[in-house]
Amino acid sequence: MTAATAALDPELITGSGPGPDADDDTETISWADFRAWERQLASTGACTHPIRLRGRIDAIDRATGETAPVYDTTVEHGGVLHVACGNRRESVCPACSAVYKRDARQLVHAGLAGGKGIPETITAHPCVFATLTAPSFGPVHARRIRGRTVLPCRPRRDAKARRCPHGRDISCPTRHVEDDPRLGQPMCGDCYDYTAAVLFNAWAGDLWRRFTTYPPRHLARRLGITQKRLRTLVRVRYVKVAEYQARGVVHFHAVIRLDAPARTTSHRRPASTLPCCAMPSAPLPPPYASPGPTAPARTSPCASAHRRAPTCGPFAVTTWHVPASR
Repeated sequence: MTAATAALDPELITGSGPGPDADDDTETISWADFRAWERQLASTGACTHPIRLRGRIDAIDRATGETAPVYDTTVEHGGVLHVACGNRRESVCPACSAVYKRDARQLVHAGLAGGKGIPETITAHPCVFATLTAPSFGPVHARRIRGRTVLPCRPRRDAKARRCPHGRDISCPTRHVEDDPRLGQPMCGDCYDYTAAVLFNAWAGDLWRRFTTYPPRHLARRLGITQKRLRTLVRVRYVKVAEYQARGVVHFHAVIRLDAPARTTSHRRPASTLPCCAMPSAPLPPPYASPGPTAPARTSPCASAHRRAPTCGPFAVTTWHVPASR
């Protein structure tokens, strides 16, 4: 019947410097204007940097070409429509970041436990939660917790005799608090391999891409079938979150699950011919069996004193099996 055409454009904010504040007696606002501003703020979810739109929307009758006004931003407070920026970064917009986090949590929860159109039978699919952590580039200050007890950072009985090649003490008996500025800082700035840490972050996206290439190959080899045959039985699916550790290095949290092939309803359980051993309890296969970008070599002199975790190519891997009841 009608077609809506939008003519909304972002408003350019001219000038520089701070705007009027509560102590500026040259600016006045009525109670009605304040309530209108308050409603506009609520409509954006208290967004820190809302997008300002100015313009109108008209409805056009396709048969006659007659135009009728539907909406104009002049009715809004200040003559502009505020729209939330939608930024995911908490440092840029805490309000929009919180909305994104809650939405992401609901999506992941529904994908694991069912709901929102996903059947509860999804909980029977083989699934693991894996944390992929970068290797050590040198010892750093850390907050270690066992239960509810905060443990000493890096206690050493022979701290006075055990020094790094630069003569610095690489022990720390402190039980760090959460906001301790030393967390993530190297014990020895000369020993810490900053170059390798920067290169790891630069290649983190490609490392993850290469990592996802190898689980299907590993499963096919483990089951003694071809990859083409595996694709008719199962589909390996992922959801991941990347975050920075206190030391400024990226690591990944990932849920890895086996679903039915893509051409069928993915909510179905994988083919019954796929044995339970398809999801090994051992670390996942190394993602680098062929030449390509590799993780930076560990060259820190302090690294020999650092306890090394089981590795998976360039990652240290921790896995938990997700119970069906979850």
